Amino acid sequence: MDSFDWMKIPYSLLTLFIVVNFGLLLNALIAKIGARVGRRHGIPIWQNYLDLVKNYALRTSITHGVMFYLGPVFRLAGGVGLLLFVPTIYGSEMFSNLSFAGDLILALYFVFFGTLGMALGAAESGHPYSAIGITRGLSQVTAAELPFALAVFAVALQYQTLSIPEIVAAQQGGMLNWTLFTNPLAVVAAMLSFLGSMMRPPFDVVLAPQEIPIGPPTEYHSSYLALMQTNRAIFPIAKIVVYMNLFFGGATSWPLFFLKVFLIYMCSVLVGVVFPRFRVEQSIRWFLIWAVPLGVAAVVVV
Repeated sequence: MDSFDWMKIPYSLLTLFIVVNFGLLLNALIAKIGARVGRRHGIPIWQNYLDLVKNYALRTSITHGVMFYLGPVFRLAGGVGLLLFVPTIYGSEMFSNLSFAGDLILALYFVFFGTLGMALGAAESGHPYSAIGITRGLSQVTAAELPFALAVFAVALQYQTLSIPEIVAAQQGGMLNWTLFTNPLAVVAAMLSFLGSMMRPPFDVVLAPQEIPIGPPTEYHSSYLALMQTNRAIFPIAKIVVYMNLFFGGATSWPLFFLKVFLIYMCSVLVGVVFPRFRVEQSIRWFLIWAVPLGVAAVVVV
């Protein structure tokens, strides 16, 4: 059995530091884009940093039970775990993180882990609307992740491996080797799932802006809210890294990484500023009618 390379730990922490800062800046930019579309000025680009410092400095004496406060911890653990166990830069020993053979299965678990943790935390809040949020969240996440899982199975069958580095290696040699061109059905199904997993319009049915004036951003406060804000910077980037590696050839350098992550993220931003929000049943029906059949077709074709 090979000995563990302990130098991977500081390199993985460096990756985490870079992604957190990139995520905070990117989220502020996206908020400003949405504001400009609505003919508003939007927040300053550094606003997310100020919010984090302020919330991490606050403390609370309110008690809702242990699980209520473990919810944001589980949420953050899902984003951090997904990022650290997926290679960031292909071919780089420094930024391969803690990836290993079969890491694709672990990545699928981490994608769903944070959502389950938040559901358990919300259930202990005692708020009468918590059940509504849990039902909405788990229903949509399940419907959205199903086509993504089918797309992942199709890719694993196509490349005959569950190792993300090996899948990226198979896509090297030019754009035509990307899964985008060799298995377009799987990529389309995964990208439709991606729109739902980003929780932006028309799929922001969990928070339901302007409909239910409660939810994690109002029920959680102080450092617990800061944990959720930190995850909001990490988790979208971490999931995009998975998409980039599986479907778009990965990244061989940090500039290429930033470019691909930005372009993939903009897919959900573009849809979000154009379309209004679905109702819950509309959202679930949309995934089952359009995304799931494409995922099934991708598996059958392979």
